[in-house]
Amino acid sequence: MSDQNFKGPVRAATGIEGLDYILGGGFPINRMYLLEGDPGAGKTTMALQFLLEGARRGEPGVYATLSETEEELRDVAASHGWSLDGVTICELQTAEESLKADSQYTLFHPSEVELSETTRAVLDTVERVKPLRVVFDSLSEMRLLARDSLRYRRQILALKHYFTGQNCTVLLLDYTGATTGDFQLQSLTHGVIAFEQIAPGYGGQRRRVRVQKVRGVAFRDGYHDYRINTGGLEVYPRLVAVERPSLQADGSAPGKFSSDLPELDAMMGGGGIEPGTSLMLLGPSGVGKSTLTAQYVAAAANRGEHSTIYTFDESVDTWVSRAERLGLHLRDHIESGRITIRRVDPAELSPGELAHHIRLSVEAGTRIVVIDSLNGYQHAMPEEHFLVLHLHELLSYLGQQGVLTFLIMAQAGLLGESLESPVNLSYLADTVILLRYFEAFGEVRKAISLVKRRTGPHESTVRELRISENGPQVGRELREFHGVLTGRLEYTGEAEPLIEYEIEDREAGNA
Repeated sequence: MSDQNFKGPVRAATGIEGLDYILGGGFPINRMYLLEGDPGAGKTTMALQFLLEGARRGEPGVYATLSETEEELRDVAASHGWSLDGVTICELQTAEESLKADSQYTLFHPSEVELSETTRAVLDTVERVKPLRVVFDSLSEMRLLARDSLRYRRQILALKHYFTGQNCTVLLLDYTGATTGDFQLQSLTHGVIAFEQIAPGYGGQRRRVRVQKVRGVAFRDGYHDYRINTGGLEVYPRLVAVERPSLQADGSAPGKFSSDLPELDAMMGGGGIEPGTSLMLLGPSGVGKSTLTAQYVAAAANRGEHSTIYTFDESVDTWVSRAERLGLHLRDHIESGRITIRRVDPAELSPGELAHHIRLSVEAGTRIVVIDSLNGYQHAMPEEHFLVLHLHELLSYLGQQGVLTFLIMAQAGLLGESLESPVNLSYLADTVILLRYFEAFGEVRKAISLVKRRTGPHESTVRELRISENGPQVGRELREFHGVLTGRLEYTGEAEPLIEYEIEDREAGNA
């Protein structure tokens, strides 16, 4: 869905960039909207941001509160570093007389409908302040005052007509499921925004927002993750690749990514890996997946290109220290900003927030994105099916931006045929490198093979991979062995030539 579909009525910006993007610029003005959600979902915080954005634009605002005191509201604002000096607070909680049976209903002449004294107090404030933005928090008290659904519906309908005549954009706050079965508010309001919070079995709460309806305009539907930070709500719109224009606007074709290892580049068909593709490294723990990735990242940094690494399983210091011990000097590139490493806690970071950060890094100039590993990425998903959808959309976006993506997948087991992946995602990747341990002549060795490459020809051989203080090295083809990748190893050559080959390599390394 392109931004051209969002032309239309004048919008009232919410003050939340991600939510404005979802709504196509904000709420259409002079309409009434329902914000519903569980306690703690962030409705009050969002409403305050809406009024403060109006105050910043010179639009008067009124916050009519039936459930919280003015002092409580100002405390909430202070916790975010806000001042409510530009917002008029209409506190109705202490109006005890409005709760008495003989004074609940009174005639309000302009609308010719019955309104409670509490509702009339709000309208008096509106007449005095002449606001363009109004928040009504919350409707549960009004529902109690109305006593029955018919009077409650008539009051809401009267409010709707009154505020429309006053050129006000109104937000009604209510609890999820608080309405009766006839969905009174949903049918009367111009739009409905639902805020949800989910408590997983482990980790912090996950929050998501969904626009259920906004009449007459297009919006980005579906669930979008958000977080309540100091400073207000931060909404992370669901990543849709077709909605994000390519950053390669000049039509330039960036060159291939070389590993600076001639043997590895030769396995790729020569010249390196094409931009805009994805490369998956499969293998057991410790076989060299992250090390090979670090080799590509270091080579790119030496050419002045930017990379961002998201590590789920290791700390940043561990990731960098291992690369340093292998002769891949990353610290200088990290200090210069050519390499960024971010530790991701899957128990705290939602998939939508992660995709948001990846998008920002790409827009800032990142050419290589590393996800280490997909096992940790999977743990951030509620179930496997969503992992495939998230990853498919993410790879589509990165592909059209010309970004090379490294996906690391650890397989269970070490040797033999028992190696298994927690979920099969190899079909999503353009290139798949398979790494294996094998035992030969009393040593545990490593093998590397390129088993899939969509973008061109490649070697189909199995080579030896060596990792030392000089970094990763790709050796000769293992033609004397059969069954290296399956675990059913059979040696058909002679030991002596292989031993001489080893001695020559060590002497060359010492030199």
